[in-house]
Amino acid sequence: MELLPRNIRAPELYGDFWFNSEPLAVRDLRGSVLLVDFWDFTSVNCLRSLPYVKDWRRKYADYGLVVISVHTPEFQFGWDPEVIESALKNLKVDFPVVCDNKALVWNAFGARYWPTKFIIDKDGFIRYVHTGEGSYDQLERAIQSMLAEAGIRGELPQLTEPFRDTDVPGVVCYRTTGEVRTGYLRGALGNVEGYSPESTLEYVDQGIYLPGRFYAEGKFLSDREFFRFNGAKGETGHISVPYQAAEVNAVMSSEDGSPCRVLVHQDGEWVADQDRGNDLLGGTDGATSVMVDSPRMFNLIKNREFGEHLLHLTIDSPSLRVYAFSFVTAPIPEVIPTN
Repeated sequence: MELLPRNIRAPELYGDFWFNSEPLAVRDLRGSVLLVDFWDFTSVNCLRSLPYVKDWRRKYADYGLVVISVHTPEFQFGWDPEVIESALKNLKVDFPVVCDNKALVWNAFGARYWPTKFIIDKDGFIRYVHTGEGSYDQLERAIQSMLAEAGIRGELPQLTEPFRDTDVPGVVCYRTTGEVRTGYLRGALGNVEGYSPESTLEYVDQGIYLPGRFYAEGKFLSDREFFRFNGAKGETGHISVPYQAAEVNAVMSSEDGSPCRVLVHQDGEWVADQDRGNDLLGGTDGATSVMVDSPRMFNLIKNREFGEHLLHLTIDSPSLRVYAFSFVTAPIPEVIPTN
C-alpha cells in the first residue's frame, strides 16, 4: 500500500439528488476520513465490492470514517431517482448516496471505471485511489492509516475477512470473457447484418460464434444503449452469447414497466439446478427463466466450475430491453494460496 502525497484536494460533491442524507460538502467534513465510492447499481464489479464498503462503514464510523457513494449511471434509466431509490432499498444501502447523472463529480475526481474508490484524509486531500475489484485488504489498511493520521489512537478492528474465494490476497483467477454491450454505440453484435441504428432488422443466427460477441435471431431494434426485440405477437427472438466464466449476469429492463419473462438455456439445455443464478427461476416442466420486473442486473448463471458455455435467451415481449452481459471469474484450484 502506497499513499499519495498531500497534493490534490478532493473536489466538491455537486450532484443531482441525495439519498439517506442532506447534501454533504467535503469542506464541512474536515477532521473526518472520507471514503468516496463511485459506482453503478447495474455493475457486477460494484455490487461485488459493496459488501466491503458496508462492512467498513459499520466498523469505522465510530472512529471517524464517513462513506459517501457517488452513483454515476452507465445507462439512461439510472438517471431516474425512483429507480435509484428502489435499488438502494433492495441493496440495503443506508449511507449517503449522491446521484451524479451528468458525470460532473465523476469528471472532477478523474474517475474512469466502475467502481473507483477515493480515500480522503482529515484535511481534504486525496491520499489513496483504487479502481475495480480486489485489493480490499490494501484499501482497508489505507483507511486505518488515514484514521491514525486523524488522531485515532488505540487498537483498530481486524481487517475484514474475504467474502469470496476470488478476494483472497494472492489468489490467481481464470481470465473471463469481457463485458458484452448490446447498444450500437459500444455494442459487440456478431451477426453479419450488423447494426441499423434506431431501426429494426431481422437477424439470422448462423451458429458460428466468436468470443466477446452476442448474436441475434429474429427482429430486433438497435438503440444507443440497448437491443430490443421488435417482433409481432406470437413471434420470438433469440440472443446467444458464447462465454468463458463461472457466472453470467445481464442488465435488462422492461420498456413499459410490465414484467417480461425470458427463457434461459445453457449449452442447448435448461439450466441445471446447481448452475442457476440467483434470479433464475425453475418451472415444473424443467424450464428455466428470468422475470424482468425492474431495470437492474440479473444473475442468470452460477456454474459450479469455471468453463466455456453458450448462453441462449428466448424473448417474446417487445418491451424487453437488453443492455449488457457481464461475467465473473473463479480461482484456479491449482494455485489457491494456502496461507
